[in-house]
Amino acid sequence: MSANRTPMSPAPGTEPHGAGAPADDLAGALVTEVPTAAVGPGDPEPVAAPGILRSIVRRPTTIVAGAFLLVLTLVAIFAPVLAPHDPDLQNLLQRLKPPSAGHWLGTDDYGRDVLSRLIFGARVSLWAALQAAAVALVLGLPLGTIAGYRGGWIDTILTRVMDAIMSAPSLVLAITIVAVLGAGVTNAMLAIGLVMAPRFFRVARAGTMDVRHETYIEASIALGCSTLRTMVRHVLPNVLPPIILVISVSLGTAVAAEASLSFLGLGVKAPAASWGSMLSTASSNMRLAPYLVWPPGVMIFLTVLAFTYVGDGVRRALVRTRSGN
Repeated sequence: MSANRTPMSPAPGTEPHGAGAPADDLAGALVTEVPTAAVGPGDPEPVAAPGILRSIVRRPTTIVAGAFLLVLTLVAIFAPVLAPHDPDLQNLLQRLKPPSAGHWLGTDDYGRDVLSRLIFGARVSLWAALQAAAVALVLGLPLGTIAGYRGGWIDTILTRVMDAIMSAPSLVLAITIVAVLGAGVTNAMLAIGLVMAPRFFRVARAGTMDVRHETYIEASIALGCSTLRTMVRHVLPNVLPPIILVISVSLGTAVAAEASLSFLGLGVKAPAASWGSMLSTASSNMRLAPYLVWPPGVMIFLTVLAFTYVGDGVRRALVRTRSGN
């Protein structure tokens, strides 16, 4: 007599067939699919520094331009050590001498060594560019972010003010401001920074308007984040790539603008060395010493070009890294 065996129901959490996967493995697979790094709704992905560096290294033009600016910065810092002569020392017996072993780039109309003045001029030009870009960034970026985020009458007023500044010729407006404030590098760069501020404003405003209605912005507001925290944590990271490019281009523009104002006598005060003042001296002695125009002219051109290439390379690297490309 055979005993009737009642099949036992499978235990909870196991498959009825022996070859099936146990429930613990299934649960583990499900858990691994759930995001474990909850960084808060809408937090932008962090930009990895190694990824940015790899993207920059892949662009030879950016590397060359960055190396040029690095060397130029070191030359400006160590100008007193590198300059072979005192840049302000006059020697009328050696005036307008062509390049020689004693003066590699010749001398100007006061007998001053052109190479030494070119080296010290790099210090003036770079410092002036940093001042102008800093003024433009401090004025344009916050105002543009506020205008794009708040909208309404605030946006209308700020936009009209910036449009009015942009409607005037930049150099003419800068000359007017310098005429009111007085000549000098600091006043000249304050004027140039004010003229360049609408660039930062427009880029920051456009970038903010693109993201202000995104889901993560609304989630941040719903969680009770303040307006300042929302703009700093969620809006500014998205505005950063184009702002990097604007900064680099503005640095190059400031170098050219400082040279223009110094050429007109509204920048650095004599006898201090500046690439713009050196161009002014060269223009006055073009027939007698045409070699004087090349050193400052080439340095202004290369510096502006280098700033442009570096900014474009960094912007592309940021965009590719954030998009995972």
